Amino acid sequence: MRQDRQAVDGRHPELGAVIDAVSEVVIGKADRVELVLVALLAGGHVLLEDVPGVGKTLLVRAVASALGLPFRRLQFTPDVLPGDVLGTTVPEEGRFRFHPGPIFTHVLMADEINRATPKAQAALLEAMEERRVTVDGETYALPQPFFVLATQNPIEYEGTYPLPEAQLDRFLFRLSLGYPHPEEEERLLLQYGSRAEVPLPEPHLDRERLLQLMAEREEVRVDEAVRRLLLELVARTRRDPRLRLGASPRASIAYFRAVQARAFVRGRTYAVPEDVFALAVPLLAHRVVVEPEAAYDGVRPEAIIRELAGLPSR
Repeated sequence: MRQDRQAVDGRHPELGAVIDAVSEVVIGKADRVELVLVALLAGGHVLLEDVPGVGKTLLVRAVASALGLPFRRLQFTPDVLPGDVLGTTVPEEGRFRFHPGPIFTHVLMADEINRATPKAQAALLEAMEERRVTVDGETYALPQPFFVLATQNPIEYEGTYPLPEAQLDRFLFRLSLGYPHPEEEERLLLQYGSRAEVPLPEPHLDRERLLQLMAEREEVRVDEAVRRLLLELVARTRRDPRLRLGASPRASIAYFRAVQARAFVRGRTYAVPEDVFALAVPLLAHRVVVEPEAAYDGVRPEAIIRELAGLPSR
């Protein structure tokens, strides 16, 4: 499927400055920082699935700081209730008053989301989709932009409640940071080994400018050839016999917006095939379900998506 691939250079000056600033703090992960910005511009959310200690929390805090957005962290545990996420209505001075929960922020880190019960997970994921919450019959709009970065440990299952496929579909990307290369880890030691806290980057944007950039992203042109390439890749996930469940039409819409956002971050007013290929694995792999026989043979969804997109195997 790989065809007419084009090397793309250049970045949007303001967004490039954000990527550089965050990459000075989160060392060696500029590609992941770029994908987080792509998700934000596309109006999506990100699931960070990785082992502890690789910098997931630092990445979220650094991105929020560089964007000039308020940040809140919510630690999920089995006893977290929907009210702990959304907020509660309490009687005060003869009337009921709504006390907003931690979800009322611009950047929310939902730490170890798979440790929350399905009821608490559903409360968060509904808000992610609707950009509003309903408590005791009253609806409250969430601040805009509203961006969730959730984390989960992929190797620890005791006391967890795995996210169902329908809820995984709410996340635009599923990303893994991975361990740093030896030279990057040495730089970490030299830069942060003797410090009690890691300094966060200075703001390079603010809320108003970010909203303007999100609106400008919608103007990125996606020509028919690129649209057909995108739709063909999605259709292939539905025809592949190794997959019990292919990507949904919601995935196609999310894919379209993400392709626009990547082109915009790369400083273009138009999308190219490279945008489609570059986003295939982080956007589609968590939206498909492998048949039990193939899964038993060790086939991973990421490998299937790479094959369908004509990408080199890893």
